[in-house]
Amino acid sequence: MPTLARLTPREARARLAEGNRRFLAGDVPPVLTQPGSHRLVAGAQHPYAALLCCADSRVSPEILFSAGLGDLFVVRNAGNTADAAATGSLEYAVAELGVALIGVMGHERCGAVEAAIAVVEEDARLPGAMEAMIAPILPSAIAACRHRGGDKVRAAAEENVRRMVQHLLTRSRIIAEAVEAGRLAVVGGLYDLDEGRVRLVD
Repeated sequence: MPTLARLTPREARARLAEGNRRFLAGDVPPVLTQPGSHRLVAGAQHPYAALLCCADSRVSPEILFSAGLGDLFVVRNAGNTADAAATGSLEYAVAELGVALIGVMGHERCGAVEAAIAVVEEDARLPGAMEAMIAPILPSAIAACRHRGGDKVRAAAEENVRRMVQHLLTRSRIIAEAVEAGRLAVVGGLYDLDEGRVRLVD
């Protein structure tokens, strides 16, 4: 169902958090069980948040946040990187759709992050366009590999989220100006595959 009333960034963030709590409780948004609910958003879209997420098949943001049709503007690629296409898509969500929140969401055991760590530690080579795809993740993989012990993949995934948030805030004038005006917040999160919980990444 469309969100016609504009939310504040804080309200949008709270709505995402509540949606994840409903997912953990097994609640299904009523709109998803109503025949013909797609017609409610057929004329226009009014998402309250935009999400940059990994393309991993286990990480479906509409499900994880108990969202209905038209609630979320979702951009996905392997490794949730803010390349030109992703950044431009998020700028569209801010400038044209008026979203109040951008969330960058990584996850545990991310294959793209694992591949980046393999490149750093083993000088691995990837076929086709995959090397270029993981290139933005390499700085996060390098940072994680410098610190021995712990879960390097998780550490690199968290660092990648931080870097992508910073990238959006510093490389996009559209996003930065909306944040400065108080119309938008950009936050990072990490999805726990085992628990089903999304936790904020500071």
